[in-house]
Amino acid sequence: MFHFEEGEVFLIDKPLDWTSFDAVNLIRSVIKRYHGIRKLKVGHAGTLDPLATGLLIICTGRMTKQIDNFQAQEKVYTGTLLLGQTTPTFDMESEADAFYPIDGITIEMMEEARKKFIGEILQRPPKFSAIKINGKRAFDYARSDEEVTLKERLIHIEDFKLDYTNFPKIDFKVKCSKGTYIRSLINDFGKALGNGACLISLRRTMIGDFSVENARKLEDLKREIQETGTEYREEVYKQEA
Repeated sequence: MFHFEEGEVFLIDKPLDWTSFDAVNLIRSVIKRYHGIRKLKVGHAGTLDPLATGLLIICTGRMTKQIDNFQAQEKVYTGTLLLGQTTPTFDMESEADAFYPIDGITIEMMEEARKKFIGEILQRPPKFSAIKINGKRAFDYARSDEEVTLKERLIHIEDFKLDYTNFPKIDFKVKCSKGTYIRSLINDFGKALGNGACLISLRRTMIGDFSVENARKLEDLKREIQETGTEYREEVYKQEA
């Protein structure tokens, strides 16, 4: 039995191509339809880009007051980067805008570059991001080719591991603080090599002590909410009658 108004905390494994708001809106609409709760706060604790998958915490009712606490916790991401090219969005959502030779890059060079990003660092968010500047999202400026400068932020990278087995595709694992943009980290890593890099894939596996291994698939949660709702039971009763 769910207690949506008192508050629920759902761990979701966000699928590819869904925005975090898509997931929130789906849960809100299903609760509204099948449980008749017209006004209900539903929110998420940390945005994932559409091309990212993994752990998304969704809160309802009074538990939305805990969202800031969840957001403040460290996060763990795994993924793959591609060395030798850049894109305007720093990931595969846009076409490559520059290519770089990678023949002379060694593991020693990459290790030296990697170490520069451990600890407290200043990071500039990508211009294709949801950060608001004068009431307008940064990506809206970027799509209109309007130049804006996003301020650097102090973040903390606890761990940044690289696996060079499939070079120039490099698998990575990052443990980082709130406010870290993995796309920017990968782009900056490429710059530190005097080269270019972009993000191929990204998955969030941990938020604090919460693990994606304990997360539900969005469709499974949707079905469970439907099946525990009054309207669903009434529809089944009518079909069986």
